[in-house]
Amino acid sequence: MPEGDRRLAAIMFTDIVGYTAMAQEDESGALELLREHRTLVRPIFSKHAGREVKTMGDSFLVEFASALAATECAAEIEGELRKLNAGKKKALNVRIGIHVGDVVSEAGDVYGDAVNIASRIEPLAEDGGTCISQQVYDQVRNKVPFAFSRLEAPDLKNVSIPIEVYRLDLLTERSRGPELRPRATRTLAVLPFANMGPDPGDDYLADGMTEELISTISKIEEIGVISRTSVMGYKKGQKPVREISRELGVGTVLEGSVRKAGNKVRVTVQMIDAIRDRHMWAESYDRGLEDVLEIQSDIAKLVAEALKVKILPHTSVKLESRPTNSSEAYTLYLKGRYHWNKRALEDVTTAIDYFKSAVKEDPNFALGYVGLADCYRVLINNWGVDPPGNNEKAKEMVAKALELDPQLAEAHASRGLEAFSDHDLRMAETEFRKATELKPSYTSAHQWYAQLLIAELRWDEARQHIEKAVELDPFSQIASLVHTFLYEAKRDYAAGLGFAKRGVELSPGNAGMHFELAWFYGRLNMLDEARREVDRGAELAKASFPFAQVTADAIVAYLGEDKRTVEKLLPELEAHVGKTYNAVRFVADLYFFLGQAERGFEWLERSYEQKEFDLFYLKSNESLDGFRTDPRYLDLLRRLGLAGA
Repeated sequence: MPEGDRRLAAIMFTDIVGYTAMAQEDESGALELLREHRTLVRPIFSKHAGREVKTMGDSFLVEFASALAATECAAEIEGELRKLNAGKKKALNVRIGIHVGDVVSEAGDVYGDAVNIASRIEPLAEDGGTCISQQVYDQVRNKVPFAFSRLEAPDLKNVSIPIEVYRLDLLTERSRGPELRPRATRTLAVLPFANMGPDPGDDYLADGMTEELISTISKIEEIGVISRTSVMGYKKGQKPVREISRELGVGTVLEGSVRKAGNKVRVTVQMIDAIRDRHMWAESYDRGLEDVLEIQSDIAKLVAEALKVKILPHTSVKLESRPTNSSEAYTLYLKGRYHWNKRALEDVTTAIDYFKSAVKEDPNFALGYVGLADCYRVLINNWGVDPPGNNEKAKEMVAKALELDPQLAEAHASRGLEAFSDHDLRMAETEFRKATELKPSYTSAHQWYAQLLIAELRWDEARQHIEKAVELDPFSQIASLVHTFLYEAKRDYAAGLGFAKRGVELSPGNAGMHFELAWFYGRLNMLDEARREVDRGAELAKASFPFAQVTADAIVAYLGEDKRTVEKLLPELEAHVGKTYNAVRFVADLYFFLGQAERGFEWLERSYEQKEFDLFYLKSNESLDGFRTDPRYLDLLRRLGLAGA
């Protein structure tokens, strides 16, 4: 091996499938295809910080700083080729092989086993796809949304050591199985506690114990705790703990039960090392209802001790502090959370009554005010009930909570969301940061922060926070949806498709998720699949939005660049603004698509007046690509707080 600069690198080899045969049959056509290939892939290499080492006929040798960058680059190339090949008689298919290892640089070239192995892996991608080595797979398997399939006994010419090879499957969402979710020892799942009492009405206490234990243990910074959304799906207890731990990617599981009798409660709990399949400890408590908070604090300390986590003094203070000294107020609060978590309109109004009673019982109960703020926010976001009035109520409740407890993470996150909606992005970022520092396991804070960062085109930071949210709440449809927003904003549709499919899998009854998936299919020129998804979304939405099908038809026409159909549908869309999916900003997008900028900006103003949240993604909205220097666009950015971002 030549002497030179030695470093670890990810090496990519590419070549055009069947190029030699094409050149023999039609040399000029083959050369044109080669030019088309180079024009397409070179900007993608640069986008992912790939260094083009050299070309060899129809092949490229490219060096990347990380396995992830190389894999994401390969996925984008595949996606762009799929769009390019749609409807063409002669398809341009490219094989890609990736390996990571030591290389030696000399005179601009690179040498070493990593280069040799990458070149041997590339021919295994026979269908024009991508193959990666085990070393690459180990580094990217939890960081990309698509699946991988392992090849059986790959034959690598002149490579003596056995190497496992995986094929990238761009159109299959990532598995939740154990192979793709390594279990972290210091990540914990609190499974839903069982109500062992004779009264089903005491379910609130079991669910409340689950939720509050998650919250209490989350105060210990070194322990990651899976969010309530993801664990409550296991309430029926039909799966073994080992399987649950694999699906959630955790090494430790806490499970237990609650039995209430009058003012007394028995709590049993056990901690299980799911990796080794053994009990770590078990404990029983017979206490009065007023001692439930003390039980939670004690369990959190036992968890920390078992995981060999040292509880620092400031954390100990947080564990010992009680949100209220009133057992009645706390019981009312648990009942409020029980109903709020159901999200139905009648449940939210019932939750408001419980939270109001809780803070009436204890006016200094900060979490009770956060509960009220959460209810008012759901009334706005989920049900469109009196947005101005409920927005003011939510602000008032958050302010009261922070007055009582300035270190309450949930209240800071809610204040951040309010500031975001009010276009004060600097304050929003300050509050989101504060919330994530105070409570690193608070999923919503990471998710909302990611949305702000997406709006500002801060891709790497956004990805860090949304990946953290997904790690903490792997079954959250909302976190999955925000994950798709990131790739939609980046216009990396190939990489984002798996997340969109994952969102539909998590919430097949959510019309918005089907519309989102349709968008990714359409941008990959898979219009039949896009049509299928928008029709499913319209069918699901028709009860609430009778004209959803019109929007569905307009989406497909837009994705298929069918201007005549868009013009035909626009009057009906305008007539039913507010009754169809994402109508106001979408109408603006359609006018820009038709080249009618004046009407487009008029509708953007209407979207601004109605405070549509989607308007924050203005900087990445492809409909405005021809208007980035227009004074009206720049003024709108300024008013949204995005001008300096």
